[in-house]
Amino acid sequence: MSLDEDRVMEFLGRVVTDAGAAVAGLCTSLGDRLGLYTAMAGAGPMTAAQLAARTGLQERYLREWLAAQVAGEYVVYDEAAGSYLLPDEHAAVLADPDSPTYAAGFLTMMQALYATEDALMDAFRTGRGVGWEEHSSALFAGTAKFFRPGYTGALVPEWIPAMNGTEGKLTEGAEVADIGCGYGYSTMLMAKAYPASHFHGFDFHQPSIDAARAIAAEQGLSDRVSFDVATAQDFPGGNYDLITFFDCLHDMGDPGAALQHAQEALANDGACMIVEPNASEKVTENINPIGRAVVSASVAVCLPSALAQHGPQAMGNHAGEEAMRHLADDAGLHHWRLAAESPVNRVYAASR
Repeated sequence: MSLDEDRVMEFLGRVVTDAGAAVAGLCTSLGDRLGLYTAMAGAGPMTAAQLAARTGLQERYLREWLAAQVAGEYVVYDEAAGSYLLPDEHAAVLADPDSPTYAAGFLTMMQALYATEDALMDAFRTGRGVGWEEHSSALFAGTAKFFRPGYTGALVPEWIPAMNGTEGKLTEGAEVADIGCGYGYSTMLMAKAYPASHFHGFDFHQPSIDAARAIAAEQGLSDRVSFDVATAQDFPGGNYDLITFFDCLHDMGDPGAALQHAQEALANDGACMIVEPNASEKVTENINPIGRAVVSASVAVCLPSALAQHGPQAMGNHAGEEAMRHLADDAGLHHWRLAAESPVNRVYAASR
């Protein structure tokens, strides 16, 4: 076998770069969870000692962490002053969970994903699933933190207005079911924007429902928001004006039954909002940073979670629009269209 040595070295460089990014991701997660980026945001240049004083953390560890941040060009180092600066543009991505550009939450999930590597190896050999509840709490918190900024930036200003008539109903007073709500950030964003409506969040994961209830109480939304444990196939209530699935339908073992139940629970002129990752069923179309992240997450979380539910269909998060549309049509949701799109998500409107 004859190898092109230049191509070997080029690919080796890519793998080493990826390995470095994987290790650096741990440092990013630490910076996020320990509040280091928040402490540096808007503070101007500071030394490791000053950062230690501000955070109450150990200076020696912070010097090492800051060196890693400089190596990754997350932080700028002034050698003459011995100071470190988190640029405002970087702070918008790393330091503010309320910013629509905040992305550090994705790295929080890595702790949970790497911890299930042995379980995934067994799943590859046996075909069994790895349930959502089998992961550590870092996955649940990280998922909520990762999706929250995108929903904050687009759900109320862009996605709901694209749902043809739904915004008016919500303004006047509507009933909404948010399926697979997790920590309930999507539910509460809608509740804040439309105080005349009532919102019901459902998720099969009790710890996430407990977290959602606590957050709703903190935000003073308990009068218009409720959270209960239920699956997508048996959530209670009916006559809903809007039923939402935020980045969760593909995680279900029986997404067809979920859509069937949603169709039955809709008001006569109600609609479903189905938010899915912006990834393609054509594998070569995912050769880009977002596609790579999405499909890799499917290997680690989405497909194993669906298989753990022992349903008839495990889709993965890049099944594509046609597969989703066919499921909806079979469930009685015959009207389907792409309502909105972002680099990360595609938003579908489905109704009878």
